[in-house]
Amino acid sequence: MKLVVAIIQPLKLRPLQDALVRIGVERLTVCDSQGFGRQRGQTAMYRGIEYKTNLLRKVTLEIIVNDDFLERTLETIEAVARTGPAGNIGDGKVFVLPVEQVYCISSGTTGPEAV
Repeated sequence: MKLVVAIIQPLKLRPLQDALVRIGVERLTVCDSQGFGRQRGQTAMYRGIEYKTNLLRKVTLEIIVNDDFLERTLETIEAVARTGPAGNIGDGKVFVLPVEQVYCISSGTTGPEAV
């Protein structure tokens, strides 16, 4: 089992969620997040005054998948979250971490069946 943590642009959340459901990934956690990478923030205008924001709004998805779903999950995230054919700075990052055990609170199921 793996924990996939994907940090993406907020506008890509709904299309990615729909694409994940189509491949059979129906459980995920979504959190609003802020951060910066190579973009180092951006400038914006408010009432005619330019200001710089250091943190950009992103969305973090946490998805636990069994090993047989990992590759198709990663391929789907990459295909949907990328902006443009070559992608752009700020499209996001994906991290994959090992998961030792899963416990389903409602049923008491453990292991891969609990995912």
